[in-house]
Order: sequence, then C-alpha cells, then structure tokens
Amino acid sequence: MTIVSLPGSSGYLDVSNRKVVSYFSNPYVLGLTFVAGIGGLLFGYDTGVISGALLYIKDEFPEVNQSSFLQETIVSMALVGAMIGAAAGGWINDSYGRKRATLSADVVFILGSLVMAAALDPYILILGRLLVGLGVGVASVTAPVYIAEASPSEIRGGLVSTNVLMITGGQFLSYLVNLAFTEIPGTWRWMLGVAGVPAAIQFVLMLFLPESPRWLYMKKDKAEAVAVLAKIYDPYRLEEEIDQLATALEEERLRMQAVSYLDVFRKKEIRLAFFAGAGLQAFQQFTGINTVMYYSPTIVQMAGFKSNQLALLLSLIVALTNAMGTIVGIYLIDHFGRKKLALTSLSGVIVSLILLAVAFILESSNSNSINVGGYGWIAVIGLALYIAFFAPGMGPVPWTVNSEIYPESYRGMCGGMSATVNWISNLIVAQSFLSLVEAVGTGATFLILAGIAVMAFVFVVVFVPETKGLSFEEMERIWKEKAWGNGSGKDALLEARS
Repeated sequence: MTIVSLPGSSGYLDVSNRKVVSYFSNPYVLGLTFVAGIGGLLFGYDTGVISGALLYIKDEFPEVNQSSFLQETIVSMALVGAMIGAAAGGWINDSYGRKRATLSADVVFILGSLVMAAALDPYILILGRLLVGLGVGVASVTAPVYIAEASPSEIRGGLVSTNVLMITGGQFLSYLVNLAFTEIPGTWRWMLGVAGVPAAIQFVLMLFLPESPRWLYMKKDKAEAVAVLAKIYDPYRLEEEIDQLATALEEERLRMQAVSYLDVFRKKEIRLAFFAGAGLQAFQQFTGINTVMYYSPTIVQMAGFKSNQLALLLSLIVALTNAMGTIVGIYLIDHFGRKKLALTSLSGVIVSLILLAVAFILESSNSNSINVGGYGWIAVIGLALYIAFFAPGMGPVPWTVNSEIYPESYRGMCGGMSATVNWISNLIVAQSFLSLVEAVGTGATFLILAGIAVMAFVFVVVFVPETKGLSFEEMERIWKEKAWGNGSGKDALLEARS
C-alpha cells in the first residue's frame, strides 16, 4: 500500500488503488471529446469543400469565372472570418465559458451554411463564407481548451489530438461529399449547405453536456464543478484535483487584478508561453501543410499527371494519409512526448520538402516535360512522405501545447491569440503559394518551405518545453522558472510587482 499526503489537504490518500488511465478508460470523457471535436470536423470540412464547390460556382456565376479576384475572395473570406472568430473566441471563452462559446459558434456556422446554400449572387455567397469562418474561428479556440480542461493529464495530449483527427477527417469527408454531389442539381449549394448538419448535431448534443469543470470551479459554481470532476476521476484522484483547483483559485484571488491583453506581453512568463505557443501555430502553417491541402491536385498536375480524375484521386489519398497519420499521433503524443514528436515530425518534413524540390528542379532542367515515370513519381512520393511525417507531429502538437501551457486566467485569451496567428499564417500561405511558384519556380518554392522547416526545428529545440503528463499548475511553474529562475525571492518580487 502506498500512502501520500496531499498539499493543502488535511488527510492522506491510498494511491495504490488508483485506476490506470488510458484513452478508452472513461467513456464519459471520450464522449465529451468527440462532441467538442465536431468543431474540428467543421474546421476541416470548410477548408476542404470549397476546392470542389468552386468549380461549379464558376459555372453558375459568369462574373466569378471571369474574375480571379472573386474566386480568391470566395476561398479566403472564410479565413478572414476565422481570424476574427479566433480573436474574439478567447474573450468569449473566458467570459461566458467553453460551452456557450461552442453553442454560439454552431449557431453562426449554421446561419452561414444556409446563407451560402441560398446565395443568389457571389456577394451573398461571400457573406456566407464570412459567417462560416467566424464560427470555425471560435470553434478552433474552444474545442482544444474544453477537451484539455476535461482530460486527465496522462491522456490529455491524445484527447486534444482527437480534435485534430476530426479536422483531418473533415477534410477527407469534404472530398467524399464533393464526389457524391457532382451529379445532383444545385451541386455546390449542397456541398456548402450540408456543413450545417454536423453543426446542428453538435448544438443539440452540447446542450446535454456540462461546462468545463475547471472553468466552473474558477468562475462560477464549485459544487457543479466537483460533480463533473467526479465523472472524470476516481475518488482517489478526485480529491487531488480539487486541491489543485483550490490552490489555483487562491492564487487568482491573491493577484486581484483584471486580465488584459497587454499582460500577455508585459508579464515575462506569459510572454514566453505565448511566444512558444504562437510560434508553433505559425510554423505549422509556414511549413506548408495547407499549401498541400488546398493545392494538392495542382501540385500533382505540376508533377506531370494531367488527368483531373487522377489528380483528385491522388489528393483523396493525401487527405486519407493525413487522417491516418493523426491517429498515429494520438497514440504517440502521450507516449513519446510533444517536443520529441514535433522534432521527429519536422525532420521528416524537411527531408520530404527537399525531395519535392529536387524532383521539380530536375524537371525544370530538362528541356522536355516532366517524365511521369521518373521525376513525377519522385514528387508524388515526396508529397506522400510529407503528409506521413507532418500529420502525427506538427498536426496535433501545436494545438495540444497551446491548450495546456497557459495559466488559467490567460488560457482563453492566449489560446484565441495563438489561433489567430494560425489563421493569419494560413491566409498568407493560401494566398501566396501559386504566386510564389510563378515567381521563383516550384522547386525553389519547396526549398523555401524546407528552409522554414529547419527554422521551426531550431525554434522547438530552443523555446518549447516538454509538457507530457504535467498538470496545469506544474506547467505554470515551468514558465515562472524560465522567466525568473528557481529563486523564490524573484517569485516573491514578481508577486509584489503584480
């Protein structure tokens, strides 16, 4: 029998009877995760479906077919909405809770889907894309935080990564839906409008789920929070979790200050955490993932496979590889660790991007068009390897790390800000890839992405700590130590200044 004393507790616990926590050990937590993860499904579906829908939108609206600017605006307006939604999502999460944030995102997403499906001209369609983007932006902030706060630390990484699996699953689903509705009247309206169905399902299911227990304890109702925690933890672990929440709440009361956006940059430990989290989000996009997801059919055709059907089929395989790789990541992230997984992932991404670059550079040096039997297949292999390495690591790690590295008072705010960085980076990549290819060539473009991936590797080594298995309180202490060292005197000075 193992007996331990709990800090802040008047009693002792026998921890030898603790249950082993695994991904499937608590159906209740798994249910919370999948319902919250529908927000990720909407995220993924929206990013993938427009590539197919745009072909039919151009057929219906001649002005869209004649204007590249209108086409780009229809695609990118959802990203603009997502940036705004992510920025506002942090405040909504902290002020009104994770549950209400999710419900509000669903309502806006459903409204946007209906507006798109009924659009009589391209400008109403653009408005619908903006509304859908707002919903996606709020959901991209809320889902990882909600899941993290309802998860035991031992499996938090895998559960948060489930949200990323839902994103990649949504992308794969969008390709299937595009194929399914190609022969149905009103093709693109069905493609875009059907996205409201999972949002409606999430809204209904979310009504029956609780608020995040951590948010409840810190902001609203301790008794309700304990009732939710009792469904997540066994009795031996429950008291420990309550003690940690009580300590965190007492620290918040001692601070007795309003949280502001300026604090993120003014307070050294918060600044360091945000720099690590936002940097991961930026590098996730600038290493090229949405270049591949948005333009994989184009890249395949650049490699010499001119058939539209073959390009779409290979793109569908890319999306499936992305989803399967995320499943691998769910297992590895809590066994291998966040930092090691990101570094391994980036190593493979660098090699894959160099392979892609070499294939296209060799092709461009050849006076004839690319040899599909040679360089073309090298490019396709490079593309497949890129997804296989990216999906398990740099896919889930940025979202997981951002859900766990911030103190309670700043979690929603910093999560929203870092998600906004992700969406801004996403927009830059989506809008610049084809122009960059035209300016410097395909091979040079992939070499630039490889160089950015090298920078990302160095960034992770230097600035990102390992968060595997740590409680939120332990994570907060890590940032204080990085900011002020291990001396208690500096901690006391920090408290006095704040």
